[in-house]
Amino acid sequence: MHDGVAAYVLGVLDDEEHEAFERHLDTCERCQAELVELAELPDQLDELKNAPSSTSGDDPPMSMSH
Repeated sequence: MHDGVAAYVLGVLDDEEHEAFERHLDTCERCQAELVELAELPDQLDELKNAPSSTSGDDPPMSMSH
């Protein structure tokens, strides 16, 4: 995976990097395909961040030792 695809999708590129990556994206089919695969990543991350915790205060933590 091209690092720029993930950075682009997550919106962490500065203006110059963003423009350069978009120019690259115009000609790179591999990055275009990766972009389609990662397009929903920000929404999925938001869902995870906002999801209620799966651990409950009623359940004791699982012990690593038996």
